[in-house]
Amino acid sequence: MTESATKIISGKSARKTAGLFNIGNILAMAPGLFVVPFSLFGQPARMTLIMMLILMIVPSILWFAASIVIYIIARHHPNERAGHYTQQAAYRYYGVVGVIVVAGTFYGTNANYWIITWAVCALVLIPWSILDLIRIYKENWQDMTVADTHAEETQQ
Repeated sequence: MTESATKIISGKSARKTAGLFNIGNILAMAPGLFVVPFSLFGQPARMTLIMMLILMIVPSILWFAASIVIYIIARHHPNERAGHYTQQAAYRYYGVVGVIVVAGTFYGTNANYWIITWAVCALVLIPWSILDLIRIYKENWQDMTVADTHAEETQQ
């Protein structure tokens, strides 16, 4: 007699998973938004400019690495809508990173070009991610039941 084990995935969990990538996008780009006006319109010293550029670049690089793990986990969530929102957020983030890499090839060491490109990308990505989060939280997320394959493997 084999009894198939099931597992309930709450709607709250699916909603949280769906928004995770968008939250990461915002957190990766937001620190630089404070840097851009100061560096473009102020007269920062060289060391200050270097520190500001680090503040813009490091969170994005760390999020690039972490986003791969988040994508792998969240894209294959049992709730297809959670996977869809994750995939859309990933397309936007990786597209923005691609623009920065391709455009940056021609910039050399001119920091202003890098800062302006980063600002434009942030101003595209952050509002779009916020809009997606609003859509996610407005959507009706239902609990769902899935087969617990791990429980079936341990019974055999």
